[in-house]
Amino acid sequence: MEPRPSPPVSEAPTASVSVIVIGYDDAAHVGDAVRSALAQGPAVHEVIAVDDCSTDGSGALLDALAAREPRLTVVHRATNSGGCGTPRNDGIDRARGTYLMFLDSDDVLPPGAVDVLLDAAVQHDAQVASGLCVRRELPSGCEVPWHPELYAKAAVVAHPTRRPRLVQDTLCVNKLYRTDFLRTHAIRFPEGPFVYEDFVFTARMLAAGPRLALVPAPVYVWHVRRTAQKLSLSLDRGRIDNWQARLDAHRQSVDILLDASQKRLARAARSAFLDHSLRMYARELDLRGPEYRTEWWTRTRAYLETFDAADFEAAPAPGRVVGRLVLASPVPRDLPRVKEVAARPARLLPPYARTPDGTPAWSADLPQVSLEHLLHRPMSLLPVAVDGELRPGARGTRLTLLLHELYGRVADAGPRTVDVELVDRRRGTVLQYRTAAFTAQPEDDLWTATTSLDLSALGRPGTCDIRLRLHFADGSRRDATAH
Repeated sequence: MEPRPSPPVSEAPTASVSVIVIGYDDAAHVGDAVRSALAQGPAVHEVIAVDDCSTDGSGALLDALAAREPRLTVVHRATNSGGCGTPRNDGIDRARGTYLMFLDSDDVLPPGAVDVLLDAAVQHDAQVASGLCVRRELPSGCEVPWHPELYAKAAVVAHPTRRPRLVQDTLCVNKLYRTDFLRTHAIRFPEGPFVYEDFVFTARMLAAGPRLALVPAPVYVWHVRRTAQKLSLSLDRGRIDNWQARLDAHRQSVDILLDASQKRLARAARSAFLDHSLRMYARELDLRGPEYRTEWWTRTRAYLETFDAADFEAAPAPGRVVGRLVLASPVPRDLPRVKEVAARPARLLPPYARTPDGTPAWSADLPQVSLEHLLHRPMSLLPVAVDGELRPGARGTRLTLLLHELYGRVADAGPRTVDVELVDRRRGTVLQYRTAAFTAQPEDDLWTATTSLDLSALGRPGTCDIRLRLHFADGSRRDATAH
């Protein structure tokens, strides 16, 4: 496909939006994506569907839709790009709307998404408007918001440095961009087979210092199909080159921010890496083979050596601890404990070591991995460990919970009761609820609680999780899980 000059942005008196839909071999879903964009109403001036040289009939399907819909333009790439960046750049080059946004072929825009983003952008003269992305698990339909804390209420951010946490939202699809802003600052995606291209695009956008409008409304539905024959790039984490691609994209993003003298944003990006990427992959290490683990540990260690002490201090404690452990040990170790401390909520398994001066530490042989913060953190953030045992009986299934001491903090808070929820993993619904009282077992540094669950009443096969909320005599509480 020959490159062509960028068309002029529409000079219509009212603002207009171009929605850029990209797809490759996704005939089963791309029609729904396009229709969700067209259904946004008159604010959508055009939908540009870029077919990345599909072989499954996606191109013909799009052409058929375009024959009935004048707002739809189909771009057929002559060769497959191998990634998402190049087709999105093709769309940027052809966009005629005042604003543009991106949509992947297997996702959809919820009703009203464009209007709410456009209203915010125009009202506040913002180069970028951003809203809530919802991850919808399929086929269950269970929805999980992506970084909801960033979109808890409407806000206008004069410059990204006023809210460094914005670097946590690396998605490009839940945002509306002023077209001339992207072109003026040459903000584009990496070309070719570049995984996590949205990391780099988002860093380039933030480095340009836009005025942003944040809206507390869902504007994008990200479909998560974990059982698909071909996993999306973000879900295909079983290969070491996926992790390397993530490292490369993150490193490039940080360099972009540093080159733009955005040191606060670069530090926030490294903090987010420790809290999100590092924890997500670390808790899956036990699922990988020895060769993968060794490679992962070595490559991660090399990247973390580029961080400074302040980067670690800025990160939430669980990611900070995992990162310091990787730096302290040349080989993978303590993977069951790593998995649990990297989980959400974090839990620290025994043993609970101390240095000779009494400071909590990861282990006796790694005193440099300090856990001193556990002496000062509020109970609501402590990585308390609760073991659970299910034992069938004549009157139901007996659940016994064992709450471990943690450097004296649990005893100081005074465990009182625990709320137990049996939750359908796929649907996220609470199936049963119980409350039980804790009993101290001081000789073992444990507290026990017992209740009964009626598993026979569930009525259908499936996987359930046990969620806990611990209540303490000092008025504090901690959400936890039982293992």
